[in-house]
Amino acid sequence: MSGKVIVITGASSGIGEATAKLLAKKGHKIVLGARREERLKEIVEDIEKDEGSAVYQVTDVTKHDSVEALAKRALDTYGKIDVWLNNAGLMPHSTFDKRKVVEWDQMVDVNIKGVLYGIAAALPTMREQKSGHFINISSIAGHQTHPGGGVYSGTKYAVRAISESLRQEEAIAKSNVRVTIISPGAVATELTHTITDEDLKPGIEQLYKEVAISPERVAETILFAMDAPADTAMNEILLRPTSQQV
Repeated sequence: MSGKVIVITGASSGIGEATAKLLAKKGHKIVLGARREERLKEIVEDIEKDEGSAVYQVTDVTKHDSVEALAKRALDTYGKIDVWLNNAGLMPHSTFDKRKVVEWDQMVDVNIKGVLYGIAAALPTMREQKSGHFINISSIAGHQTHPGGGVYSGTKYAVRAISESLRQEEAIAKSNVRVTIISPGAVATELTHTITDEDLKPGIEQLYKEVAISPERVAETILFAMDAPADTAMNEILLRPTSQQV
């Protein structure tokens, strides 16, 4: 496991930041992608202070060229891509009658297109290497939905469908490329900050305040999936706070 090159989108906070720091401590080389350059700089500095290795590339996952530039940064710096973590995501819940079309578009662009662009950016290298690992962050909402979560759930169901199809294609190709879906429940990240529906926001924020687990728990799960022997793929992992009902 030592010395893998790991690319992480949505790396400026939450699950992305926690995973970057944990995996850097394990001796891996981290390539961080996100829009907030100041946060990326701070995380790289934190990793380097802890004697880890990391670089960053300002990345907008809704732009194909931007995601390709992130892959290029990894290859130019470290010469390979072993793991690509599609982590960037938005969760602006709202009921359909609120007609928050702009937010729907944002979720489709980030949560679905961002994953597709990540696959497109890294798959050629992984095929050439005859090894690699895509880890795609879905959600419990990718297994069940509820009022106000229709579009978000739709995007997270899509992540699961995309991931499973990719898994099957790479098995046929015998590329040794593994695919893992991580579906967390409530995690203490910035996801709830994107909710603008004032009828839903207080209840969701209260749920997260009461039960949310730390992003480090998801980072540990990602490490667990990575640690599996090369001939074994953890295809899907669901994790919730112990006290989360749904």
